[in-house]
Amino acid sequence: MIGRGLQGTAALWPDVERAYAWVHAAAHLLGNASDEGAASVRRRFDGLVAAMLRYRDGAGRLSPAMEHFVKVFRSYRPGLFHCYGVPGLPRTNNDLEQLFGSQRYHERRTTGRKAASPAAVLRGEVRLIAATTTRLRIPTVRELGRVSRQRWAELRQRLEHRRRARTLRTRFRRDPDAYLAALEHQACQSTLPA
Repeated sequence: MIGRGLQGTAALWPDVERAYAWVHAAAHLLGNASDEGAASVRRRFDGLVAAMLRYRDGAGRLSPAMEHFVKVFRSYRPGLFHCYGVPGLPRTNNDLEQLFGSQRYHERRTTGRKAASPAAVLRGEVRLIAATTTRLRIPTVRELGRVSRQRWAELRQRLEHRRRARTLRTRFRRDPDAYLAALEHQACQSTLPA
């Protein structure tokens, strides 16, 4: 039975071998066993993709699959090679998802909530980065001291703006009539000094 299956698909195997060789080479380059820099990995991968396009007809019936691979690569290319230039940055979406999942798990454990905290939406850009960074490596006092006070103040202001907007939305949802009456009262007040 296996022999008949192999015999019936024998004409497809050369195409599969060629396509597999390219995909295997792509995985090997992205694995970066020799720990090359981002520019080198990018250059070598671009060369492989160019070869795949140039010789895609050699993949026979899998030629459309190779074209799709190249199309997807081009859409991911802008962010694909950062992990080779930034030490400790996870290389795959699975690694990032594990990192974020771990963050959600720890946050649920500390807050007692079953779902993610609403504060993660408001302050996520700070909380997620701080929690992840400190889990990977504790920053030194010198690193913390180098933070620009102006950028810190701008960040605090942006976070406060989001918090205030959320508070107003919550007040409106809880009691729309009182919220609108307060707005109307505020609009009717004289802005000139008495």
